[in-house]
Amino acid sequence: MRSAYLEENSGQTDGFLRKVEEIKVARTLAQADSGKVFMLSSAAGAFSITLPTASNGIDGMEYEFCVEEETPTAAITLAAGSAIISLVMKDAGGNASNSTVGTQVSNIVIGTSAQKGDWIKMVYYSGEWNAICLSGIDDAVTTS
Repeated sequence: MRSAYLEENSGQTDGFLRKVEEIKVARTLAQADSGKVFMLSSAAGAFSITLPTASNGIDGMEYEFCVEEETPTAAITLAAGSAIISLVMKDAGGNASNSTVGTQVSNIVIGTSAQKGDWIKMVYYSGEWNAICLSGIDDAVTTS
């Protein structure tokens, strides 16, 4: 039987390629987006990316976000709808001051001082988002 994983529109990568999409405007992510890497640019202005919530998330969903724009034009918010995000963060300031440390948050905010290549990985499990972030600029990524 012929394998479909190399066909461009098959949606299958068989572990060889990652699905990568650019996001420039507000968007709501779905289960079908799990496993994708999203390249972020706010050249057209501030926007939010809405994550699946505690009521519709499915264990194992995973998204990765990479800042594509040097010093974004406006803030980009990853919004969970309620305080269900736990974040561990390390930035160029050498600290983890924006980590959530036991107090979950509703949003991760990528600010205008972020740099191309700043990275956030999020995994959904048991009603909450677990996230890690690496940033080249001190306090470029914050929470609310």
